[in-house]
Amino acid sequence: MIRVGIAGATGYTGYELVQILRRHPQVQLAWLTSESSAGGRLSSVFPCPWDDELLPLEQALRQRLDEVDVVFLCLPHAASMEAVAQVIAAGVKAIDLSADFRLQDAAVYQRWYAHPHTQAQLLAEAVYGLPELYRDAVAAARLVANPGCYPTSVILALAPLARAGLLSGRVIADCKSGVSGAGRGLRLSSHFVEANENFSPYSIGRQHRHLPEMEEQLTVQARPAAAAFQVIFSPHLLPVNRGILSTLYVELPEKISGEALLGLYRDTYRDEPFIHLLGLNQVATLRHTVNSNRCALGLSPQADNLLIVTSSIDNLLKGASGQAVQNMNAMWGLPETTALL
Repeated sequence: MIRVGIAGATGYTGYELVQILRRHPQVQLAWLTSESSAGGRLSSVFPCPWDDELLPLEQALRQRLDEVDVVFLCLPHAASMEAVAQVIAAGVKAIDLSADFRLQDAAVYQRWYAHPHTQAQLLAEAVYGLPELYRDAVAAARLVANPGCYPTSVILALAPLARAGLLSGRVIADCKSGVSGAGRGLRLSSHFVEANENFSPYSIGRQHRHLPEMEEQLTVQARPAAAAFQVIFSPHLLPVNRGILSTLYVELPEKISGEALLGLYRDTYRDEPFIHLLGLNQVATLRHTVNSNRCALGLSPQADNLLIVTSSIDNLLKGASGQAVQNMNAMWGLPETTALL
């Protein structure tokens, strides 16, 4: 059995992890932590009937690291650095759901997250946790940086083009997320009256801190001779609980038939259990993926070498907790679909 600890179990991603791991046949939940609800039980935060099966929520993880094989860290950005260092120092594997280890350069992290990186020595060994692109590295890792939700939808949609050298110039990423993507913390924009029956963009252009993550990973995927590209990222808040729909506009450098593009995506994601490649000119929707770990991709070639790619994921599953469990399965050599839908 894989003994698991969850740090930050009372956020949306932590709670999703508990639900997934409770049904995982190879997992034993050892402990859960929560700074805000320490001493209570999960049912005091979420309407769940599991008190008889789960230990009380604890405040600190340091004293319990000898009881687990892996820790999922669902902590805020910047707060995760020291906790990850403690986990690694104890010889325990870490799957970090914050942004603290997703970027390779500590200076880039500080510029976008306005906080110095105190564990820069760990950045070199952190593996970006997209199994579809980095499966072997994830399997051998002791520290996995779970990708952001928006970047997951965008990178999976564009990686086949990047690998083929077909990204150039400006790539427009027009993305929409359900309100749960903002987390459980209180903020005006996620209040019911503000979000319900509304649809609003935010941090548009080149302002959102997920932007460098997208560009860095797409650059890694691009062949050395690929032309330079720049992502224009426009996120929007959808008045739904969960789900991300990304629409990507790509000016291809040469004319390519729709069937050839579909073949490129088929070759890239052949036998990938969580990639749902739609038929040519069929578009991805939230209903293709919500409450699952899937990513649905649709290709819609247009005139003048324009390609529109639609990409749908559940932001709390393939965009966070489901992908984290997929990574854990890969790290232990289990079928990646174990306990996932």
